[in-house]
Amino acid sequence: MRKRSTSRRSPRRKGINLSDIPEVSPEAFARGLVRKGLEPVARKAQVTLRIDADVIEWFRDRGRGYQTRINAVLKAFKDAHGRA
Repeated sequence: MRKRSTSRRSPRRKGINLSDIPEVSPEAFARGLVRKGLEPVARKAQVTLRIDADVIEWFRDRGRGYQTRINAVLKAFKDAHGRA
């Protein structure tokens, strides 16, 4: 019995059109694998919070991810002060 080759063939040879699928960069692919085997990330709660305009503007001026940075600052404060 003849063993099949394990080399991968191009999907185009099988008539599959992949032209509308965006290319995934190596960085994006790696980010998708980072969580594999790790504890699930804790869920976040959506809240309404009043923050001084100059504070929120300062975080926003630093670009995308400002809400994540605000969360990191609050978490660091919580961790530094322990349980009440």
